[in-house]
Amino acid sequence: SHTWFWNLIKNDFKTGNIDFDGCIRLLEKMQINFDEDHLKHVFKKTLDKHSGEIISMDDFKALYRALVHRPEFEELFKAYSTDGKILPDSQLLKFLIKEQFQTEANETTALEIIMKYEPIDEVRKKRQMSFEGFIRYMNSDECSIFKSQHKTVYQDMNQPLCDYFISSSHNTYLIGDQLIGPSHLWGYTSALLKGCRCLEIDCWDGNNNEPIVYHGHTLTSKIPFRSVIHVVDKYAFMSSPYPLVLSLENHCSPKQQEVMADCLKIILGDKLLSSPIGGEVAMTQLPSPEALKFKVLVKNKKVGTLEQGMLRMEEDYLGEEEELSDSDTLSKDEDTDSTLPPQVQRTPSKRKGEQRPLSLTPQKKRKVKKAKIALALSDLVVYTKSQKFVSFEYSQQHQQCYENNSIGESAARKLLKTSAKEFISHTTRFITRIYPKGTRMRSSNYNPQDFWNVGCQMVALNFQTPGTPMELQDGKFLDNGGCGYVLKPAFLRDVHTTFTPRNVGGHSRPMSLSIRLISGHQLPPSSMSKTNKADPMVHIEIYGVPEDQARRKSGVVRSNALCPKWNETFSFNIQVPELAMIRFCVEDEVSLVNKEFLGQYTLPVMSLNTGYRNIPLISKDGTKLESASLFAHVWYY
Repeated sequence: SHTWFWNLIKNDFKTGNIDFDGCIRLLEKMQINFDEDHLKHVFKKTLDKHSGEIISMDDFKALYRALVHRPEFEELFKAYSTDGKILPDSQLLKFLIKEQFQTEANETTALEIIMKYEPIDEVRKKRQMSFEGFIRYMNSDECSIFKSQHKTVYQDMNQPLCDYFISSSHNTYLIGDQLIGPSHLWGYTSALLKGCRCLEIDCWDGNNNEPIVYHGHTLTSKIPFRSVIHVVDKYAFMSSPYPLVLSLENHCSPKQQEVMADCLKIILGDKLLSSPIGGEVAMTQLPSPEALKFKVLVKNKKVGTLEQGMLRMEEDYLGEEEELSDSDTLSKDEDTDSTLPPQVQRTPSKRKGEQRPLSLTPQKKRKVKKAKIALALSDLVVYTKSQKFVSFEYSQQHQQCYENNSIGESAARKLLKTSAKEFISHTTRFITRIYPKGTRMRSSNYNPQDFWNVGCQMVALNFQTPGTPMELQDGKFLDNGGCGYVLKPAFLRDVHTTFTPRNVGGHSRPMSLSIRLISGHQLPPSSMSKTNKADPMVHIEIYGVPEDQARRKSGVVRSNALCPKWNETFSFNIQVPELAMIRFCVEDEVSLVNKEFLGQYTLPVMSLNTGYRNIPLISKDGTKLESASLFAHVWYY
């Protein structure tokens, strides 16, 4: 390995010793992930041995070892290596079966790993692995805590749409807070790139007969509806081939609704689903994500039946509109998502030219206005008709499978407490969307887990707001290849289910989970640190049905973010693993009362890999911290 290393680096030292930038270039060339603060620290330590700003080949080797040769990897390597230098393929296989619990591994598996990760030619040719190869394998995605089988679509995609949890966003056009934040096309682009499959579009009449998108009655900036649809057209299927639902929060006049219908038809073309697949109108169940691949569905109120709409499609009927029947009309106060803050109004000014300040006046109960809907837009609604939620009983008697309800978070929370059984029975049949209450001015989020527990398909969150709810959302939808659809557990799909989150009964498949938190590597330094230090501690949290909720925390390692060691074991008993999420959160203990977030990783319990695993870390704003990770041993039965 000695010669391999020199050959790799000697070119960079042709003209003499190298400085810090040279060091960075060399590590990048070697494809080693590093954090600049940590590298600077190790570089300075190497310099301390002599004066000057440059290091020799020997210095670089010491620096490389300090950064890359982790003692916890070395310990594992030496336990299986015959001479402490080499791991023959047979010993690697033993390691895979015994330590990583890969019971189905065989010679080929071991050989493939050697071919993929061993950098030293002569070692690789002998079907062996050096410590360098072992490090590269241990740091790879194959040794990630997230099961690699779950990184692709592996679930049955042929069940009706209502059988899936669907990644859903609320107020997608906001990237700030609800009252004055910028409305931005980036909100749509980033949600689509994240695999979101239900976008909300809040539409209002604009000038020159151009509908606009913004948060009504507030000061958020406005974007043209047509620009949003262009973004949808471009990015809809970049991260997932499965159907995308556009949830229209429609405040437009019939005239501008026709413009909307035109935009949808012209811009989206064949992608727009405007009639039932296979032309059948008598519908007893929703089609599957598989059957609706690469289709955009419009979710909006609708008048009349599918048949009437299809007949109209054959004629030309521009300019026709219809009033929605009483059961479809909402008083403005409870219109699906427009639970707005007290309305911002300009009070009439005393004299011309003198602008009175904006005042927040509570909204009065207005008279119920009959909403008018343009048939052109109504007829584009096929499988996702917005239907006002009255009660579970009413839905059971009158609701069609293609009618969906939106229930505000507060009302939904009451129903959870009083009628969990009926709630679940409802979500086995109908797509149910939950949205955050309008009083969340700062666009904060609620905990989505409570609503997943009762089978709600579209638990809509503000994607622009970082925090635990969004981390749970991102973690849940890492599953099934990140395609935005996750099949619900069988006990939430069965119409006659007896499951409820507080009474799991015969549906519990208890799992005993044990996690040994070993160490961390290159954690982000504390913002208080002038160098590369932090006082890290790790929280391990389980989210799931009430009796599975749990939280444990590790001790604090003082002033070490480069390679803190914990070696602590945590055990959890999980009754309903199919609904459980696990979150690893790393904090810096600034003081006893003050903790600073450093990074986190959340994933479904069923997607946990067993054995020695690295846990990637994600920053507050949802981006991966390239060089930071935790190292743990995971075991369950």
